[in-house]
Amino acid sequence: MKLKRLGNKSKTLNNKRNVLIVLSGPSGVGKGTIAKKLIEQNKNIALSISCTTRRPREGELNGRDYFFIEKSEFKNKVEQGGFLEYSEHFENFYGTPKQFVLNTLENKDVLLEIDVNGGLEVKKNFPDAVLIMLLPPSLEEVRNRLIKRDTESLAKINLRMDRIDYELSKKELYDYNVVNDDLKTAIKEVEKIIYQEKNK
Repeated sequence: MKLKRLGNKSKTLNNKRNVLIVLSGPSGVGKGTIAKKLIEQNKNIALSISCTTRRPREGELNGRDYFFIEKSEFKNKVEQGGFLEYSEHFENFYGTPKQFVLNTLENKDVLLEIDVNGGLEVKKNFPDAVLIMLLPPSLEEVRNRLIKRDTESLAKINLRMDRIDYELSKKELYDYNVVNDDLKTAIKEVEKIIYQEKNK
């Protein structure tokens, strides 16, 4: 299902019509898989890199996986309006750096994989962003995917399902909804949306 774009698109992004694409959706809906495939199949799409105050994990590189910064620097950036959105998880901060996105948009489309609240915050700060929510074919399908992962207890899965209900309640606030019933079809639908937005 596709929603109509809201409002008039301004002409302020740049002359190349590169777009900021926000990909959101419930846990287990396939956001990561679709984001990875989009970047593999489209040389003009770059993945946005977030800033975080947490320590790097083994194998993670600064500037590739995240921009690792101190809390004091993060707070300074917040005060200066340096993030399109930011949030706190388990005493660590994560944020989408505005300047990095703007610089990348000079040459490429930018893909941001983020939760629903973060996506809506990006839209508030960057109205030209294109918000796409990936939807599961059914809630039962999501539950089955989470159980198949076999990484969490049933209690945690039930908590995730409550979160999913909340996220799905926000779908009308997104520009487009794409049902991920079939991976290839969903990827094509997202690519079609990006093409349409670039050519407006």
